Amino acid sequence: MITGKTKLLGVIGHPVEHSLSPVMHNAALAQLGLDYVYLPFPIAPDNLEVAIAGLASIGVEGFSVTIPHKQAIIPLLDEISPIAQAIGAVNTVTRRDNQWVGTNTDIEGFISPLQTTYKQDWSQKTAVILGNGGAARAVVAGCHQLGFAEIHVVGRNVQRLEEFRHSWENSPIGENLQVHSWDHLAKLIPQANLLVNTTPIGMYPKIDESPLSSEALTDLPAGAIAYDLIYIPQPTQFLQKAQQQGAIAIDGLEMLVQQGVAALKIWLQQDNIPVDVMRQALKKQLGLGE
Repeated sequence: MITGKTKLLGVIGHPVEHSLSPVMHNAALAQLGLDYVYLPFPIAPDNLEVAIAGLASIGVEGFSVTIPHKQAIIPLLDEISPIAQAIGAVNTVTRRDNQWVGTNTDIEGFISPLQTTYKQDWSQKTAVILGNGGAARAVVAGCHQLGFAEIHVVGRNVQRLEEFRHSWENSPIGENLQVHSWDHLAKLIPQANLLVNTTPIGMYPKIDESPLSSEALTDLPAGAIAYDLIYIPQPTQFLQKAQQQGAIAIDGLEMLVQQGVAALKIWLQQDNIPVDVMRQALKKQLGLGE
């Protein structure tokens, strides 16, 4: 029952129709019995500045940020958390003391399964990350937080890779970071204890594609973890091929859930977020059953 007292949360993006965030957040809010609603707000890049002012004027309590606004929104916020500054991207914004405060919960989302279900000592391990966009930045920061000995980022555009490496130079995160062109992958795969796909290759509707061929994955070490940030389809071609080589597969659904849990903790100022309810709501929406 939505009334004049109902508090507003939401997600901004362009496009935003496909976002699964309303499904999981509204399931959690209903379970908690709170008078909140979480709405999708489609906002074109040209309208971002006026939209942020508009969201403030109608009393929105907080919102998620998705493509293409994660970096563009930074100059429009009053305060940014150190972790969001380090990554150079914001995915969660909160209204506090009449100011917009931005942070990034993608790191928490990414590392959550690696801290719980697949917990181990990462300090002697090597991470290989495919792609060097905004998602890769959160993964690099997450791998640094977990304590990986080596972090390798692989991309196709040499100039962009150099810019990526350069952007971390004044940060402790850059100390054990190396960047490589795609043709270097054959040397990196045998070292990879964690192999992460941050590229959109294999995402719906191009579900027959994979960033790596089965041949490229033949030297993946036994027991390595293959992690795809994509959650539709399940599993992706990349994860199927990695599993055929004996890898442990993690898809992007858990990251989506956990970054959402972290965002709700900030907005609601409480810790008892119903994670299972959020996960099940997403699985039902995606037709994945129990």
